[in-house]
Amino acid sequence: MYAIIEHKGKQYKVSKGDILKLPRSSDVKKNDVMTFDNILILKNENNQVIVGSPKIIGAAVKAKVIEQIRDKKIIVFKKKRRHNYRRKIGHRQDLTLIKIEDLVTSSSPENKSKIDEGKVVKKEISDGS
Repeated sequence: MYAIIEHKGKQYKVSKGDILKLPRSSDVKKNDVMTFDNILILKNENNQVIVGSPKIIGAAVKAKVIEQIRDKKIIVFKKKRRHNYRRKIGHRQDLTLIKIEDLVTSSSPENKSKIDEGKVVKKEISDGS
């Protein structure tokens, strides 16, 4: 079971137990629970792929914030030959490290029918591995 979520303009493929590095969210702290409602694609236990238009109503991904970290340093070096121009700049990106706890599809009958209204693409899909 996996889902494709959208967060801050980027899409991520997640399944239960995954650890992700997301752009820093300043309003969350360590051990907080984040909920992602913007689910684009969902593959359930029956190997059915549900495609939202644009998102699946009633589905959510719950994640726990592990830590607020800074990524490794990236060196940006600029040079123009024969002009004595050299610039060396370092950059560290601020990130939020999260662990996916659960992929939730609502069990209430009205939300389940909304999820079932999503377009089922294929019933059997192999993982390709």
